[in-house]
Amino acid sequence: MTEIRDVTTSADLKKFITFPHHLYKGNPYWCPPIIMDEKVTLSPKKNHAFEYCEARYWLAYKDGQLVGRVAGIINPKANQRWGEDLVRFGWIDFIDDPEVSQLLIDKVSEWGRARGMKGIHGPLGFTDMDNEGMIIEGFDQHCTLSSIYNYPYYVDHMVRMGFGKATDWIQYEFDIAQEVPDKVERTAKIVEEKFHLRVLKAKRRKDLMPYALKMFAMLNHAFDELYGFAAINEKQMEAYVKQYFGFIRPEFVAFVLDPKDEVVGFGVSMPSVTAALQKTNGRFFPFGWIHLLRSVYKNEIIDMYLVGVHPDYQGKGAAALVWRDLHRAYLKYGIKKAYSNPQLEDNTKALSIWKNFNGKQTIRRRCWVKHF
Repeated sequence: MTEIRDVTTSADLKKFITFPHHLYKGNPYWCPPIIMDEKVTLSPKKNHAFEYCEARYWLAYKDGQLVGRVAGIINPKANQRWGEDLVRFGWIDFIDDPEVSQLLIDKVSEWGRARGMKGIHGPLGFTDMDNEGMIIEGFDQHCTLSSIYNYPYYVDHMVRMGFGKATDWIQYEFDIAQEVPDKVERTAKIVEEKFHLRVLKAKRRKDLMPYALKMFAMLNHAFDELYGFAAINEKQMEAYVKQYFGFIRPEFVAFVLDPKDEVVGFGVSMPSVTAALQKTNGRFFPFGWIHLLRSVYKNEIIDMYLVGVHPDYQGKGAAALVWRDLHRAYLKYGIKKAYSNPQLEDNTKALSIWKNFNGKQTIRRRCWVKHF
């Protein structure tokens, strides 16, 4: 007998957050999320998305054992932007039992219908800054802190429950070439001269801070056409600055500035923390921070978290400035391999850059949808 219970106490929330640690224990491809970040994201008191979003969390128990979890989220700003009344499901994990997955999805659907929703889609978070997408190809590839891992059987469950494809994200990996590709160098030089753009040369984190909020404000324009996106507010921007720039290395961040000193392009990357988080099981304390700090300063693998170009400069080569600057930094600091963040398959302008770096696709992840 499977029972679905609401998450109502701090003890329930702890179980909700740590359930995947049991489900994926020993899996070499799973990257545990940072537990204290999960607590902030899921907290109505700390996550500013709750100023306009609704959310509920549930746990599944079978014969007294915890066997699944799911979050239901309604983002009215996204629904208005895209003209659909859809409830989101996220943070979904379950054992290979069709009854468990069905009851979890049914609970989110029931909650969404009671609030006027006409369908369900996911995995999605509150915003595009949360992890999203279920792996459908590339189960033997390492995930990053900015992406979700799931077992192959998840796909069978979604199909069995009648879900179809809403959109796919794809991820790439590539070896760092010993020199910046000629086409990237040439394009970057032309764009610099034609549009009078420059890349910020930041030596310390505090050098980035005056531009970090500008970056997130520009992100609202750069990501506006991406599936399910809704603009984030200023409080969210401030929170994301703290989250992303708390222990980032400025050498691996590229801000492209126009003559008015506004951010028109950006690339935010960081040495991979996957191995460190696997050692610490996602815990920062008491000693997890030591492993994370080591991974940030002694690493040959880089993860690319955020990349964007203002719509006024998209298709005009401005992205080349980002990649030229980052590639130079990777060479200087001994980076050997890079992994991209998930990018929408129809975002051709963003994906075209990988041709210049001999990137190979490693993971495909899906957002599923079903209308009531």
